[in-house]
Amino acid sequence: MTVLTPASALVRPFVVSIADAEIDDLKQRLARTRWPDPETVGDWSQGVRVGDARSLVEYWEHRYDWRRLESELNGFPQFLTEIDGLDIHFIHVRSKNPDAMPLILTHGWPGSIVEFLKLIGPLTDPVSFGGDAADSFDVVVPSLPGFGFSQKPTKSGWTVARIADAWVELMKRLGYTRWAAQGGDWGAAVTTALGAMQPEGLLGIHLNSQFAFPAQIPDTLSPEQRYAVETLALYTGDLGGSNHLQGTKPETVGFALADSPAGQAAWIYEKFQSKTDNHGLAEDALSIDDMLDAISLYWFTNSAASSGRIYWENKALTFAGPKLTLPVAVTVFPRDIPRLPRSWIEDTYSNLIHYGEADKGGHFAALEQPEILVDEIRTGLRSLRA
Repeated sequence: MTVLTPASALVRPFVVSIADAEIDDLKQRLARTRWPDPETVGDWSQGVRVGDARSLVEYWEHRYDWRRLESELNGFPQFLTEIDGLDIHFIHVRSKNPDAMPLILTHGWPGSIVEFLKLIGPLTDPVSFGGDAADSFDVVVPSLPGFGFSQKPTKSGWTVARIADAWVELMKRLGYTRWAAQGGDWGAAVTTALGAMQPEGLLGIHLNSQFAFPAQIPDTLSPEQRYAVETLALYTGDLGGSNHLQGTKPETVGFALADSPAGQAAWIYEKFQSKTDNHGLAEDALSIDDMLDAISLYWFTNSAASSGRIYWENKALTFAGPKLTLPVAVTVFPRDIPRLPRSWIEDTYSNLIHYGEADKGGHFAALEQPEILVDEIRTGLRSLRA
């Protein structure tokens, strides 16, 4: 059981409880899906293939069990606390090891707290998972503002820097004076903002997405650097449809998806398809239940618009870093998009304490390869414990 310090008196317990009527409504909507005409190509270049989407939606309607995920979430201590005018939802699990390092894990889009559920046990209780007690962490997993069970902003201004400020207050409120941070995707953007701020108590960070492109791309490139440029062009080009729409018209996207669970499923399914380490289908990298856990959380919290606005709020953000001087550990996954070369990472993070290259995995590392990511977090942050 988590024991809260006096400084966290503003923290309230939270339990996930989706009404039966909402689950029934979802299934009724799925049964009434009006399908578009099939694509006219033999691949995913036009977006989600109708046949694959039908299979996913059929599974969601008839075989997926939301109560399983709800029970799993409620097996962890969950809380709400108001920071900067918003209720922030988070999981907080303390290790039994009193010397555990506090660690805040931040998800991205279309991620959520569910992508970290398989990491919590090994991080907080490494001995039970074949690890060393000296690698124990206290784990804090917040839902980004407008995502999951965190409150939806009603005014603009929630940039990654503002979210980072909120995370500093959250860790302070939980009584932590020395802590580390980790993230991928938008979680890496928030964690990078923390690294640039260097708030009192932040020991260092671990990133599985890196914002380390040079501000001006050199004329002469190594093969690894050229690959980084090519994958960035892919990310902003053919794979950037959802990013562009959410960065320019997130409310229109939300309006379209709020009334259609099949539309919500297709919107997220395409992202998993295009950015995981798969052999043709997202199902090669992620289980259908893993994907539908993420999709269902977005559906039941009606957060298509509020989550998509993170792109609109941060339109000026690029993959060119700030240069960081605090300790930074990174792990590069082979099928990440974009995938950055070590040379640019070392140039951007002058105090690089760990550089790891995984042998498999894509952009959604916590979901795809939780064991590899756990090992990389342990290794990457180990030197900060001194």
